Amino acid sequence: MSANKGARPTRVLVVEDDRGLCGLLADELGEQGLEVRTLTDGALACRELEHWPADLVVSDLRLPGADGLALLRASRGLPVPPAFILITAFGTIAQAVEALHQGADDFLTKPLDLDHLRLSVARTLETRALREEVRRYRERLGRDEDFHGLLGRSAPMQALFTMVRRVADLGGPVLIVGESGTGKELVARALHAESDRAQGPFVAVNCAGVPGELLESELFGHVAGAFTGAAGGRRGLFAAATGGTLLLDEIGEMPLAFQAKLLRVLQDGRIRPVGADRETAVDVRIAAATHRDLDEDQRAERFRSDLYFRLETFTLRVPPLRERGDDLDLLAARFVAELAQRMERLVERISPQALGLLRTYPFPGNVRELRNAIERAVAFATDGEIRPEHLPARIRNHGRSRHIPAQWAGFAAQRADSRPPTLDEVERHYIRYVLEREGGNKRRAASVLGIGRRTLYRRLGVDGEGDQ
Repeated sequence: MSANKGARPTRVLVVEDDRGLCGLLADELGEQGLEVRTLTDGALACRELEHWPADLVVSDLRLPGADGLALLRASRGLPVPPAFILITAFGTIAQAVEALHQGADDFLTKPLDLDHLRLSVARTLETRALREEVRRYRERLGRDEDFHGLLGRSAPMQALFTMVRRVADLGGPVLIVGESGTGKELVARALHAESDRAQGPFVAVNCAGVPGELLESELFGHVAGAFTGAAGGRRGLFAAATGGTLLLDEIGEMPLAFQAKLLRVLQDGRIRPVGADRETAVDVRIAAATHRDLDEDQRAERFRSDLYFRLETFTLRVPPLRERGDDLDLLAARFVAELAQRMERLVERISPQALGLLRTYPFPGNVRELRNAIERAVAFATDGEIRPEHLPARIRNHGRSRHIPAQWAGFAAQRADSRPPTLDEVERHYIRYVLEREGGNKRRAASVLGIGRRTLYRRLGVDGEGDQ
């Protein structure tokens, strides 16, 4: 019997001042494959647990030095508290309740029934193993949902997190592609944090923000007198990123003439500062990011094919927000919490109507646009809740301006007569349109419409059975 498979035997500390019973317990538990230590003093047991992490403590209630309840309380303060079984010859209901209230897993009375002891130990260790598994799962879930600043529980984001972990230590350059605002720099930072270069520097440069004639000096550095105005030498960003990761953001905007020099650095691992007469070795991992279609660009000769093929060996695609399902809800809630704290605003929630508008808006600017919208809403919210009127006008008016008129035109064309539809008919038609748009999901449709699900069922003339 072992609660910790693969690492070490399960450890049991037996604390009993009756030396005969102490030896009997050690023999009995040892025969079950457990690693057992014995002590007869409660105070010594408290100190023992600090440097010998036990999985289970089997302790008498009455002990010299410190009693069993004191030992139980001390064990609860350990980083990983052991399971705990108390034994006493003076068992009372009050003592049992007190012990269980303070965290004991079981309470046995003397004279001790060894069959009962074996059953209690097995059950207690199994329960502890299950608790540890749940704790590790929750920690893993928390890490997977918030991955080095990237937030997402959707399948596309989980797949991205897995890919980042797989390529993190492979060492070669990585190409990060995705629409503007999806979080490509955050992906590069996650790649760096997951790699064996995590203790080194992370340096980012926006290639579109540096004039082409200055890019070589910015990246490779220059020596004094290399060009007019170069009174002193300057380290480039490759040197600044030594031992770490250099992100070349918007690499698709890099001039063709400089692309050949970058390719040589990727092949040889050496740079030549502007004006220098010798090359210098660099130890830098390159991450390149772009919102452009470099495959199309290289075919159109707007980007060097040889550099593209060198970069695209390991490609990470960052999904747009519209492909991330319920991640929008998760991101919106996180942004409300972060921005309300930063702006010192007492804003705690988003109303169902406002959330419905956010869910139906396509967010061409992706996560960055969502964050900006939430920032505006937090600034304007006055009573702790973000409502539709606090959102930008483009989000409030999106469904009204783009979808409803076309739907009414199609609705009118389908009618057998020319009379205008009644309000009830228009309402039912629009509800069914929203329901179809949400893939039949009544919960989401009700949220978009700003009504409860019971109201939705009533207006559709259906019951709630089988609701999603």
